[in-house]
Amino acid sequence: MTFNKYPFSFLVGAFAALFIGQVWAEDARPNILLMMVDDLGFSDFGCYGSEIETPHIDSLASEGLRFSQFYNTAKCHSSRVCLLTGLYTNQAGNAALDRSVTIAETLGEAGYATSMTGKWHLDDQPTDHGFSKYFGHLSGATDFFKGDDTFRLNGKPWNDFDKDFYTTDANVDYAMDFIDQALHQKKPFFHYIAFNAPHYPLQAPKEDIEKYLGRYDAGWDVIRKERFEKQKRLGLFPQDMELPPMPEHMKAWEKLTPKEREMESFRMAIFAAMVDRVDQNIGRMIAYLKYKGELENTLIMLCSDNGACPFERSKRTDIEPWEADSYYLYDASWATVGNTPLRHYKQTQHEGGISSPLIVNWPGKIANAGSWNASPGHLIDLMATCIDIADASYPKNFVGEEIEPLQGKTLLPLFEGKEREGHDWLYFQFSNCRAIRQGDWKAVSFYGHAWELYDIANDRVEQHDLAKQHPEKVKTLSALWHKVAEETDMAPEKQRGPVKAKRSPHTQNSWHKQELYDEWEAPTF
Repeated sequence: MTFNKYPFSFLVGAFAALFIGQVWAEDARPNILLMMVDDLGFSDFGCYGSEIETPHIDSLASEGLRFSQFYNTAKCHSSRVCLLTGLYTNQAGNAALDRSVTIAETLGEAGYATSMTGKWHLDDQPTDHGFSKYFGHLSGATDFFKGDDTFRLNGKPWNDFDKDFYTTDANVDYAMDFIDQALHQKKPFFHYIAFNAPHYPLQAPKEDIEKYLGRYDAGWDVIRKERFEKQKRLGLFPQDMELPPMPEHMKAWEKLTPKEREMESFRMAIFAAMVDRVDQNIGRMIAYLKYKGELENTLIMLCSDNGACPFERSKRTDIEPWEADSYYLYDASWATVGNTPLRHYKQTQHEGGISSPLIVNWPGKIANAGSWNASPGHLIDLMATCIDIADASYPKNFVGEEIEPLQGKTLLPLFEGKEREGHDWLYFQFSNCRAIRQGDWKAVSFYGHAWELYDIANDRVEQHDLAKQHPEKVKTLSALWHKVAEETDMAPEKQRGPVKAKRSPHTQNSWHKQELYDEWEAPTF
């Protein structure tokens, strides 16, 4: 087990106050803490509408800035490529990153101490791409209680798992240790935490799950409505906006059997516990930075890699989810709640797949703290933002190799309450799902089906396909998508084929599995 140097009981108090105002770093440039959660839906933080208790994250939002139209790639590994490089996925060289430079490499050259904890999910290791310190797993998902054989500590295999190990906690333990080392070097730090939570398998400590038992007995219809009403109270959506109907592929809650409702309530409780545990650890991180006197000089950015995950792949549900080897997921029903009120999920390029929270906190540097920003942004913008804030330079060549020009644009003017030069277009592609947004027009194809067209300014929830009314706009945007895919993203030809003429069914077989209910027995508490 990691040393848990600053446990959950660690709070800012009289002892911590002795250190307030202490600045270790001689270099006055701001520290940067970049955090990404995994498979978290658009509405899953409290400050984006959820009933899940995320007080520390909500505090970052209330004292910072929330983005309402921030985009990802709808998929784990490709979002990490975009975040790290400021380029689109294939443009950067995909998982090999061989046409790009990372934030860590760029800021490291500029004198920052660079470190990372958590999920990598790309080729090589973080220590091969500019991170001087790394703890975490190279895999795309791991058992939260026993890990896997891809765990590394500074490039070397690590397997010091014990009965108290939980991946989310360990990520923050090592983050604090790495930042300690940076402060002793008198350098500003860039630290990236890639939480694996709340990605499946849904696993959480028993006490965190118990906190949410029964909270979801009302069902997804009710919880979704409650989230949407909260979103309107928070100012995320206008008061006169209507909640779209439930997707046709979902069962109404009242049509489930008592056993089905019990299981669904239980597995949503596990998911909520995982998000809650992330919040607890972010609270630890904030308290640590206060203790070190570094919070005032630290830019914190928190995002997600894609929308809520709809895939029903549960197995080994006879093992309690607070134990290793359990393997719960939820399906598209709770994922619909996770993405309230947006359409679809992870992998698709509809808004539910590619829209996720971005929370920015920088004490004393955020204009209109607590407000929403509706400017469209993308994970590719984070590299440009870090370069801008760190007074670094994006290179034309790196270690003798020519790299692609930076695609992202800095978000810094938005932090300052100003306008920024936005993107002429935003491009999206995963497998045979694709989209392009230009201004408020968005063309999107669901798993290779016919292009749909939406006016995002008036239909963010993508309920009114305008393709038949505006065929020339569809033609223009689809041609733009193909041009960008070939010339900018350099996507393989097999990913650039024509779409089908057939209209989308808006459902997938992988989203539900009825037989799971027959196999499940409720755990005993």
